[in-house]
Amino acid sequence: MKLISSRENALFKELKQLATSSQARRKAGSTLLDGVHLCQTYLAHRGQPIWCVVSESTQTHPEIAALIQQVTHCLVLTDALYQAVSQVEHGVGIFFVVLTPRSELPAQITQNVVMLDNVQDPGNMGSLLRSAAAAGIEWVICSPGTVSAWSPKVMRAGMGAHFLLQIVENVDLLQVLAQTTIPILATSSYATQTVYQCNLKQPVVWLFGHEGQGLSDELMDFATEQVTIPHQGAIESLNVAACAAICFFEQVRQNLD
Repeated sequence: MKLISSRENALFKELKQLATSSQARRKAGSTLLDGVHLCQTYLAHRGQPIWCVVSESTQTHPEIAALIQQVTHCLVLTDALYQAVSQVEHGVGIFFVVLTPRSELPAQITQNVVMLDNVQDPGNMGSLLRSAAAAGIEWVICSPGTVSAWSPKVMRAGMGAHFLLQIVENVDLLQVLAQTTIPILATSSYATQTVYQCNLKQPVVWLFGHEGQGLSDELMDFATEQVTIPHQGAIESLNVAACAAICFFEQVRQNLD
């Protein structure tokens, strides 16, 4: 293990850039996984990180010490330097630097897929990915305007779901939908059919859009079915992550029958 104690250290400066700059992460093709659970999940599903980075005072913590034993390259930062890099308040004192996974579009969409257009909030994005993975959905395809799935905030909200998914970003959704032959479902408050009345015992494309504006008219026109989620009370609509979770698990329920 290598101890870094100087703010002038080139590797420390690189870590700080990765932690604070989305541009730096894109350029380097890497991202940060902060916390024991994310690090454990990455090791289990993807293998070795580029770096395991721990704070000096927590390197003997049992869970962190166990992770250190499993990695090839480990850095120890003084507590002050670690706090300058970590974006998590009251974190446990470990993060991985990993290559940002890249997936290619499937040649043909024949299984359940989630398509996201301009979903902006990292918390919503991470929660949505977590629900998709829990529902057994493998593919998530994102438009250019959607928040980066591999940003540290989205990663934390996803709680390891990313490593169970094939995530494709910066995709022209209209072009993909034009070649899709399975049903395409979009939620709409104007729909008359509820998601509970829809036949979900088949692969479908789920379309979800911007938190405030929803799906564009162009994408909505591609939907073969529009469904609504009935709810009571004076709330006009549901959070996009909550809406997606209800849809995914209605499909799970139907396929359990």
